[in-house]
Amino acid sequence: MSNQLLKGKKGIIFGALDEKSIAWKTALACHAQGAEIVLSNAPIALRMGEINKLSEQINAPIIGADVTNMDDLKNLFTESMKHFGGGIDFILHSIGMSLNLRKGKGYTEIDYGFNQKTFDISAMSLHRVLRTAWDMDALNEWGSVVALSYIAAQRVFPDYNEMADAKALLESVTRSFGYHYGVKKKVRINTISQSPTRTTAGSGVKGFDGFVNYAEKMSPLGNASGEDCANYCVTLFSDMTKMVTMQNLFHDGGFSFTGVTQAVIEQMEK
Repeated sequence: MSNQLLKGKKGIIFGALDEKSIAWKTALACHAQGAEIVLSNAPIALRMGEINKLSEQINAPIIGADVTNMDDLKNLFTESMKHFGGGIDFILHSIGMSLNLRKGKGYTEIDYGFNQKTFDISAMSLHRVLRTAWDMDALNEWGSVVALSYIAAQRVFPDYNEMADAKALLESVTRSFGYHYGVKKKVRINTISQSPTRTTAGSGVKGFDGFVNYAEKMSPLGNASGEDCANYCVTLFSDMTKMVTMQNLFHDGGFSFTGVTQAVIEQMEK
């Protein structure tokens, strides 16, 4: 159902890889609620061609950008503002990649060069995006920025590896930049700590099916789906949440505050 919560708003969505991705679902949800969208992803992801389907579906231009390259980001914001004819109201940062995970290196044997690149892509890219918007005065007053995180930033999930550290850094950038942007222009910045979700990227984590099944049993409401997360993003981009900022918002069916459930106990007793 569309309530036109985002009517007249304009936003950039990073990271829509394919139909499974939360960014893809968020783009659809924002469009349905009346927003205009610019899609962006890394050049290698654009070459896969999937994003073209989404572009046609919501009539959104695609502007490629390497989020570790400031010139690329400056071009993205310049072209987006030209397309919109003005400033930007919201941004979704749905970006993450672990080179050590890809190379099969465990947490106790990480390659520090890979680790630095992981942090740059998965966490400091948010700082770069915000810094570019700040320098160009690209975000409108009371704008909203959301980045996707995971509870491994606070708790140990051994196979999540260095991405746990990257998400912790992402959440720290959110708080710190959120303060400065709030003071300067009433822009709010938050992270959503989402349930484990069956996306192409998430499925690359060792033992991911176990993550999903355990979380399902440990969550009173069950796991939040990608569609649920997309709808939550809509509310955070809307004017209904203007006073929410610098928060890590758990969107996980109650998993984050549950000690144990009957379903888990019964499973252990089998």
